[in-house]
Amino acid sequence: MENRFNKRIKLDQEILNQIGKIDQFKGYWKGSLALSPQILGRLKSWVIITSTGSSTRIEGSKMNDQQIAQFLRGLKSKSPKNRDEEEVAGYADLLGRIFDSYETMKLTEGWILQFHEILLHFSEKDINHKGKYKRTNNTVAMINEKGEQVILFDPTPPHLVAFEMKEVIDWTNEQLSSKEIHPILVIANFIFEFLAIHPFSDGNGRVSRAITNFLLLKSGYSYVPYLSLDEIIEQTKTDYYLSLRATQKKHKTKGEDITPWLKYFVSILLEQAKRSEGLIKLENPEQLLSKKQLLIYDFLNNKELGVGEIYLLLDEKVPKVTIKQAISRLLKLRLIERMGQGRATRYKKI
Repeated sequence: MENRFNKRIKLDQEILNQIGKIDQFKGYWKGSLALSPQILGRLKSWVIITSTGSSTRIEGSKMNDQQIAQFLRGLKSKSPKNRDEEEVAGYADLLGRIFDSYETMKLTEGWILQFHEILLHFSEKDINHKGKYKRTNNTVAMINEKGEQVILFDPTPPHLVAFEMKEVIDWTNEQLSSKEIHPILVIANFIFEFLAIHPFSDGNGRVSRAITNFLLLKSGYSYVPYLSLDEIIEQTKTDYYLSLRATQKKHKTKGEDITPWLKYFVSILLEQAKRSEGLIKLENPEQLLSKKQLLIYDFLNNKELGVGEIYLLLDEKVPKVTIKQAISRLLKLRLIERMGQGRATRYKKI
């Protein structure tokens, strides 16, 4: 089985070039990072929100990032009241733990089951199977643009899950330790096999994305918590599913080949690195703002203002839609926070 995992990796110059660029940025990030711990903390907090939004929306959640940010702020005082909120609370908790404690975690069956337990901790309907491998057959499906479920493939039957998971976990740990194969290739191989096995009754996609972040951090890609990979996957969701489907066609055959999935996986890591590069050149996130955005940001010094109040304060009348876009940008950069709801919504500096 070990040879099967090795042999199905087919490399071409495009993949090698992209991995080279990713690793070049990996070194650049470690050697040049000048962002303060305070700014990194803000970025990490926002990535947990955006990644949670993206990863749960891929599975059908309807909550946007602003709703998620507001919900998570109040989570300590009130429990989730619906399925979307349960999934958001679980993924945010899991990703936060990985970002904070990945160095003490290992890729083992026990940790993967614990990841699943954390993910579904708030979900009442999943109480009987959280933290446990599936007991009945399941399918790998995608939600198309019409909101319809499309079956991609039938994964490993329940009685073989523990055996196949042990094989791929052992192979992955051996390869990451020996460093004979590049870690990105090893991680891509593991994630595809995990999704092909689909070891849980629910939550497989979300656990796979959490593990992707975890393994990248374990392999030294330290910028991962500051630029959301899950968001890039959501933005390329169709390609994500098509690459899995194309790779699955030859799964467990003599001509097994993970090239379609590998090309997709490397492309999103390269996109993440490119987007992260913009952060490294900034001493303050304020430098990411346009003149109008900076002007609105300055209005919020020691004040709580709504869109209408900002509109009246501006000397040059700026359309309210532009003000709302500026506020969205400021929220995404974690420079301001939202207070209240509806017409009473106001904003203030963090």
